[in-house]
Amino acid sequence: MRINASEISSLIKEQIKNYRHEHKAEDIGKVISVGDGIALIYGLENAMLNELLLFPGNIYGMVLNLEEEHVGAVLLGSDVTIMEGDIVKRTRQVVEVPVGDALLGRVVNSLGQPIDNLGPIDSKKTRPVERIAPGVMTREPVNVPLQTGILAIDAMIPIGRGQRELLIGDRQTGKTAIAIDTILNQKYENVICVYVAIGQKNSTVANIVSRLKDEGAMAYTTVVSASASELAALQWLAPYSGCAMAEEWMEQGKDVLIVYDDLSKHAVAYRTLSLLLRRSPGREAFPGDIFYLHSRLLERACKLAPEYGGGSITALPIIETQAGDNSAYIPTNVISITDGQIFLLTDLFNAGQRPSIDSGQSVSRVGGAAQIPAMKQVSRALKIELANYRELQSFAQFGSDLDASTRKVLSHGAILMELLRQNQYEPKSVDRQIVELFAVQNKFLEQTPIPEIKSMLQGFYEHVRQKHQHIIKEIINEKKMSDATLKDLKGAASAYFSIGA
Repeated sequence: MRINASEISSLIKEQIKNYRHEHKAEDIGKVISVGDGIALIYGLENAMLNELLLFPGNIYGMVLNLEEEHVGAVLLGSDVTIMEGDIVKRTRQVVEVPVGDALLGRVVNSLGQPIDNLGPIDSKKTRPVERIAPGVMTREPVNVPLQTGILAIDAMIPIGRGQRELLIGDRQTGKTAIAIDTILNQKYENVICVYVAIGQKNSTVANIVSRLKDEGAMAYTTVVSASASELAALQWLAPYSGCAMAEEWMEQGKDVLIVYDDLSKHAVAYRTLSLLLRRSPGREAFPGDIFYLHSRLLERACKLAPEYGGGSITALPIIETQAGDNSAYIPTNVISITDGQIFLLTDLFNAGQRPSIDSGQSVSRVGGAAQIPAMKQVSRALKIELANYRELQSFAQFGSDLDASTRKVLSHGAILMELLRQNQYEPKSVDRQIVELFAVQNKFLEQTPIPEIKSMLQGFYEHVRQKHQHIIKEIINEKKMSDATLKDLKGAASAYFSIGA
């Protein structure tokens, strides 16, 4: 066989002509400009949205803008060492975080890396931080209560497993306190908790972690922290990372509670990134997709049907308002996404009514479906009685001559307000809530001075727990009270408070 040189030459020419250098414009790019945690890169023609990029010094970035001439990426590390002209490589991977039980009891950053000095996290599995929410057909209605341990919420604004309930109010009105108390109350409820701190001070997060440890709650809790000192990109990423961790447990059939503290700061971090990436600003300088930012996050909270695992994610997003303005852009966005809102008022907080929940504006769109029947039996008229009390209270301050029926409503309302006043870090079991509410609703404490209400109620609950154990057992096991049990409870109250039935 003779080798023809001309044939070899033409073959080589053909190969050169058809040769495509894979790493020319598709997998490698050059930094055009860098600053404020944002890099513009020339090349990377095949880069994907949310893809990880590798910068010099093992610093990672994430693609957020796909322009005609360049790619815009947010840096997930310091930009000090990155210079114009540096080579950037594609990884063909999206951002993923470690998931699984190894994360319980740990404090991690937005990338799932430990920041609690307790060593590496031994997790064998990772999940993408972004994911399409479960479809309608994979879900089932919310019908199992998530007990917060806060009487005002469990009785009037019940939260169900798989629900999204917004905590909204001005700063320093007790929003985080409600979220932390809810986490503490899950100790015996078999619910895993994820607390996402966005834009908080490191000292604030440290205090929360310390309290959770003291109360034994870190055993079933993961804290994801993107503090105020960190890059805007990490603050933006934090809630999605926390949600990815929660989804792993949900798909194993477990119930998860996730707190986003808070989404106001999250929106501001995303606005910062968007403006630096030269995206068009809209209302209040937020980008046009700011609604989608939160809707695609909160939509991932749901209760799965049994054939899809049967787990749930309950979301408690927190929004901070300015001077009680609930009609601002971000508050109205999140109100329309969630399944109910708990409004906290500065005036109530300053008056010593804590938690400072406004029962008039607060609502749960799941409602009684997220309450056990025993709670419904004793809490039906609570909201109406409080509304009557507040209405008469506003008139009563202008005049001293009140008729007997008005005085009776005001007196009963004051007792209800005292009942709903609850110390922080002291969640109440559902059986205790029901027993105390029963005593107040049946007016066994009308003659009791307000300062003595709390001690009397606590004493009555202990009395029922010790002397009438069958009542407590029926509430816990049957979730409802029979006519005979209601009669026994009334008799116990009559005897204890030394008044006739």
